[in-house]
Amino acid sequence: MAATPPANAGPVLTPARPAGPPPPPRPARLRPADLLRVGATGMRARPLRAFLSALGISIGIAAMVAVVGVSSSSRAELDRALAALGTNLLTVSRGTTLTGEQAWLPDTAETMIGRIGPVRAVSAVGRVDGAKVYRTGRIPEVQTNGLAVYAAREDLRDVLGVRLRLGAWLNRATARYPATVLGATAAARLGIGHPGPDTRVLAGGVWFTVVGVLRPAELAPELDTAALVGWPVAADRLGFDGHPTMVYARAADDQVAAVRDVLGATANPAAPNEVEVSRPSDALAARQAAGQAFTGLLLGLGAVALLVGGVGVANTMVISVLERRAEIGLRRSLGATRGQVRAQFLTESLLLSAAGGVAGALLGAALTAGYAAYQGWPVVVPPWALLGGVAVPPAIGALAGLYPALRAARLPPTEALAVP
Repeated sequence: MAATPPANAGPVLTPARPAGPPPPPRPARLRPADLLRVGATGMRARPLRAFLSALGISIGIAAMVAVVGVSSSSRAELDRALAALGTNLLTVSRGTTLTGEQAWLPDTAETMIGRIGPVRAVSAVGRVDGAKVYRTGRIPEVQTNGLAVYAAREDLRDVLGVRLRLGAWLNRATARYPATVLGATAAARLGIGHPGPDTRVLAGGVWFTVVGVLRPAELAPELDTAALVGWPVAADRLGFDGHPTMVYARAADDQVAAVRDVLGATANPAAPNEVEVSRPSDALAARQAAGQAFTGLLLGLGAVALLVGGVGVANTMVISVLERRAEIGLRRSLGATRGQVRAQFLTESLLLSAAGGVAGALLGAALTAGYAAYQGWPVVVPPWALLGGVAVPPAIGALAGLYPALRAARLPPTEALAVP
């Protein structure tokens, strides 16, 4: 007989049955700091392989930053030189006749050009034909070293903006006596380091005392291989005929084009077609443009090196996935999701590339500074080159590490933990 509950007893509580199976536990979230620490584990475990992989990226970045930096430094040096020398210099030289013979500038060309209104200064040199320069009289005549003798006006250095390296320039006294100023290349070829009363060269069969040595003439390179003597002594001792070979004119900055158009007819009214007019600063700009073409080529080589570095990172990450199968399986068994495994390997690839990019940018900047200091140029490294050197490698690392990261995430735990 069933027991009857007491009259004062409360209602009997029956436990409710659950509606379904309990929800699976949520995987622990991987914080950014933990992700960086886990991503750096592979780099710490295999430092040599990580270094070599980052080295490929750093070489490419260093090459690109150095090429851009050296090119920018060279351009800054050109701008500085043009600012010091000026872009308003025009050169008038003798051309050729209709029969192909060497033409002549009239001996009045310098005076006529000086009468042009916008011309601020004018000077000239005249080549002494047949006169060669030798260190001593024992040197065979055929060994001229490509040097020539030029008669020069006393104001030539001021008009051209050429600086002296050693000694003094020609003046009213030395222009009438056998004294000479050597161009930079001429002094080097003759083995003359210091001018002085005991330093002489044989020019046109006459002994000339070297009183000065010039620095390289950017706007008048023909003077670098010349022995410059005074106009009067060239006529008295060397048989100079007085006809100028080159006339240099400084025009007002806003009238350079207009003066250039009338220089030929002014210098030689009888035959203006036999006169050549040039602007030396244009030649410097053309040289810089040619240098920029080589800069593009070198940037292409740097990009190839960067691509090779990215392939190296991808190869390293693929091998890392194969070697760390047990680690991947253990992490998956302990609850790591595919996304976390994928983020781990992608982070490792980004760290490798970022390290290579930072090292490459610093190395490229150091190379630029060293080369510019060696050449005496201002050091110019564009900020966009440094920022690009740091920002581009992570993008390459993301692309290089994407496939290995996806492959690691798809690896089943049972397959990863299987003993081969």
